[in-house]
Amino acid sequence: MLSRLKNWEDNESWRDFFETYWRLIYDVARRAGFNDAESQDVVQETVISVAKQMGEFRYDPTKGRFKNWLRQITRRRIADQLRKKYREAVPAAEEPNFESDETKHQASSHLHESTPSDLDAIWDLEWEKRLTMLAMERLKRRVKPEHFQIFDLCTMQNQPMKTVAKALGVSMSLVYVTRHRLGAQFKKELRLVEKETN
Repeated sequence: MLSRLKNWEDNESWRDFFETYWRLIYDVARRAGFNDAESQDVVQETVISVAKQMGEFRYDPTKGRFKNWLRQITRRRIADQLRKKYREAVPAAEEPNFESDETKHQASSHLHESTPSDLDAIWDLEWEKRLTMLAMERLKRRVKPEHFQIFDLCTMQNQPMKTVAKALGVSMSLVYVTRHRLGAQFKKELRLVEKETN
């Protein structure tokens, strides 16, 4: 996908890129303390930055992974958004009858709330969640809906097999076999997703 993104006219690849990564970027921004609109701005500015830099981007696994490059761009857009919030808060705080010290303190503390190491930890957590979700979406498209439901309830929602069998009105042996078989398929999908996104 990365090589196809060098072509600005390849709308399908850019749509795939957006669908794959927008939620990750959005969730990281939300966890960094932004509201919905601010997080949407971070997503938009990150995608624009990726588009601008894609022409010069050369994938070289020895120099780093795509995941780290995208994290760095996202981190910079988060920092830009924090600076914007700080600039907006400080002038407003200087107006008469405003609690300037409190407003300045809130803006300043928010600016330093998420350190780079905090953002890295948030990014890694959200990255893993996103990979799991992508693998689950792929698995869901390839198996019977009732089998996917069994796997989802047992594995992702941690429901006991006996509870799942009773709730769905199926045998314990079907739950066990389906969970085991789809577990292997899920791991395969996860490895593929990891390979494609690194």
